[in-house]
Amino acid sequence: MNKPFILWITFFLFMFVSCKQEKDYYVFTSFHEPATDGLRFLYSADGVHWDSIAGTWLKPEIGKQQIMRDPSMVQTPDGTFHLVWTTSWKGDLGFGYASSKDLIHWSEQKMIPVMAHDTTTVNVWAPEIFYDDEQQQFMVVWASCVPNRFPRGVEEVKNNHRLYYITTKDFNTVSETKLLYDPGFSSIDAVIVKRAAKDYVMVLKDNTRANRNLKIAFASSPYGPYSEASAAFTEPFVEGPTVEKVGDDYMIYFDVYKKKIYGAVKTRDFIHFTNETAHISVPQGHKHGTICKVPKAIVDGLIKNQK
Repeated sequence: MNKPFILWITFFLFMFVSCKQEKDYYVFTSFHEPATDGLRFLYSADGVHWDSIAGTWLKPEIGKQQIMRDPSMVQTPDGTFHLVWTTSWKGDLGFGYASSKDLIHWSEQKMIPVMAHDTTTVNVWAPEIFYDDEQQQFMVVWASCVPNRFPRGVEEVKNNHRLYYITTKDFNTVSETKLLYDPGFSSIDAVIVKRAAKDYVMVLKDNTRANRNLKIAFASSPYGPYSEASAAFTEPFVEGPTVEKVGDDYMIYFDVYKKKIYGAVKTRDFIHFTNETAHISVPQGHKHGTICKVPKAIVDGLIKNQK
C-alpha cells in the first residue's frame, strides 16, 4: 500500500471521527423564576461552558398554579424527547408531561396523577425522568410529603418528604406508585445515574433544615434497594442536582440558590469529589433542570428559531 493512499485513509478516518464527535451537544433544561414563562434551554459543546438559547419553548398550561419548575428530559432510541416538570408548589397530585421530536413543537400537555390515591398529599415536587434501557421503560422519581406517614424528625409534618416512583412505557398506562427511598430524613431532588449493568447511583438532597445539601446512595437496580445515604459532598443550601459524563468524569451540577449561582463537582467514583465551580460558566438566572445529549441538528434548529 503506497504512502499517499495511507495518508488519505488516515485523513478520511480523522474527519469521520471528528464528524461523529460533533454530532451531539449537551443540553440543559431550564426555567427562570417565577417559573410561569416556561421551558428554556442552555447548550454546551464541552459540558462545562454554557450558553443560553433565547426564548421559551413550552408554556405551562396545566396544574393549579400553571408553573414549570424542575424540567427533566430524556431522549429515547426512537428520537422522541420526553419532558416532565413540577406544575405547582402545593395542591397538585401529579406532574406535567409532554413530548417532542424537535424541542420546538410539543404534544398536548397532560397531568400524570401519581398521588391521586392519597388526597392528603401536600405536593409532587421535582419529577426526574430516567429511561431504563434494559426494561425499555421510563421511571419517574419525585418527592412528596404525605403528612404523618413517616416520623417527623426535625421537619414539620407538611415538609417531611420522601422519594416515590412510577414506571411507564408510554405515559398513558402508568404503574402504581411505590416508595423508592426513605433515608430517615426529608429528601427531595433525586437523580439516578446508570454506570453499568447492576451499578446505579442516586444523587439526592437532604432537605432537613440543618443540612439542605447533597448526598449519594448506591444500588444494583434503579428501583432499589439503595444504600444508606453518604455524608454530604456539597455546602448547605443547594438543590436540583443533575449529572453528566464528560470523558471519564461525571460532572454533578447543582443550584446554589442562596448565592444565586451554579455550582459543580467532578467525580469518577461518587465517593471522592473535586470542586469545579470556579471552572464552569452558566448564564445568570438559570434555574435547575437536567442535562442530556441532543443531536447537533436539533440544537441548530433551536438556535435558528430562537426568539
